[in-house]
Amino acid sequence: MINTRVKLLQVVSASLWCLGSAGIIFGFAAFKIILIQEGVYSDRCVIDQTVPSKEACIAQDLKLNDMFTISAALTNLMALPVGYILDRVGPRISGILGSICLFLGSCFFIMANSWYPTIDPYLMGYIMFAMGGPFVFISCFQLANSFPKRSGTILAVLTGSFDTSSALFLGYRLIYQSLPHGLSLRKFFTIYLIVPVFILICQCTFMPHESYKTMGTIAKIAEEGLDENGQLIEGDDGTNIVSDDSERASLINNNAIETGRNMIGGDSTLHRRKSVLETYMENKLEHKTGGMFGILHGEDAWSQIKSPWFILMFIFASIAMVRINYFIATVRSQEEYLLGDIELAIKLNGIFDVLLPVGGVISIPFIGMILDHLKPLTTLSILSIMSVTIGIFGLIPRSFAANLFGIILLVLYRPFYYTVVSDYCSKVFGFDTFGTVYGLLTCLCGLFTLTQSLMDKWTHTTFQMNPTPINIVLLVITTVSCTSLIGYINHQLNIAGPKKNNPNENDNVHSEYNTL
Repeated sequence: MINTRVKLLQVVSASLWCLGSAGIIFGFAAFKIILIQEGVYSDRCVIDQTVPSKEACIAQDLKLNDMFTISAALTNLMALPVGYILDRVGPRISGILGSICLFLGSCFFIMANSWYPTIDPYLMGYIMFAMGGPFVFISCFQLANSFPKRSGTILAVLTGSFDTSSALFLGYRLIYQSLPHGLSLRKFFTIYLIVPVFILICQCTFMPHESYKTMGTIAKIAEEGLDENGQLIEGDDGTNIVSDDSERASLINNNAIETGRNMIGGDSTLHRRKSVLETYMENKLEHKTGGMFGILHGEDAWSQIKSPWFILMFIFASIAMVRINYFIATVRSQEEYLLGDIELAIKLNGIFDVLLPVGGVISIPFIGMILDHLKPLTTLSILSIMSVTIGIFGLIPRSFAANLFGIILLVLYRPFYYTVVSDYCSKVFGFDTFGTVYGLLTCLCGLFTLTQSLMDKWTHTTFQMNPTPINIVLLVITTVSCTSLIGYINHQLNIAGPKKNNPNENDNVHSEYNTL
């Protein structure tokens, strides 16, 4: 039995390495400035006196943006294989694989001058960071159940570490610009080797060899407050299920009888009967979510994936992901064109570098409040309104305030988007297929984000650095996808009708088991 101190050490260590590795590639806007200063891909530029020596030419800018596009897509693509590997070999091996990827990524940048242009060490290094991040991050999710009653808090800390990890390259940029001769890529990534070595040492010593719980179980705990068998989690007296003492006692006692029946009957976990507490919570959640909770629970993964519930969410999520990553890659050039002022564009770029990690952390408690108190359809409507609003503000020229407001909305929107999509999958598709469905959704969205390279090329060439045509197209598609998703959900909920069993009317649930 692992003692509390070891479990606490595991959570703290995982939070630290997620802070330094989980999503560092999303700090690209800050890192890109250093890459340009260091002359990365400058050999692609034709010598032109009209182009400042410290500004990227079109070919160099496109190549740098492609480096981010490919890596960001790969990060999302890794969700499915990492989940599969995690289920087969456990979190320790997954974490070690992640540390190896991070170590190799650092080595590519350290040895870049020796290898370029024989191979592309910059692209390979960034790809390694993109692969290593999901390995070390997703393998930490199971730690949420090391302290079952604090699973939500632990998940919030890990998610916050992921969001804040993009600040790594912001810190590097600030140090680089404060030193007279900068801090070379070679020196920085030599220091960074501390991170993968730290992860490797932790994984080989005190980190768990097997997962505490599966991703589906963690999602179930987060939604219902019950474990994978429909029982109260360790140390819980049921106050989070229902406040009335007598009703809580009745539910728990009847739940014990149901558990005994399941054991006598020899039912497997996969085909067990639902416990009384589980039935009660599902009825309660169905009412709370306006009928959305459990709408596809119990169906196989393939039936869920080919349903409009999955397809429409995929369209919406993929467009949102493209817009987020496209802006991260092109924030400087977009703002420079819209504002018509290089200095103001640099200023907004710097603000964005700071707000991206900070916004993710600040928004966590507010996202939790929204998910806890509003119905999923309302939450999706808020997310959709934010999506359209961000698109509109991204079209306003010559206004620093409008573009700043759009950036603020975007950094708040990014963690909100990821959380809402995950919450949607757990509520609609259920916990048994959560890992497969959510992993596939993220993976497909990652593939779709590769289209931003084409958008970037059109912006640089066809539209002469004008981002407006692409942003108008993205805004229109966003509006259509939002309207289609929300319209379909609303239609299906109206067809399903009002909830049959009010969660406050559980006498039938009680009486059924009082007869035992």
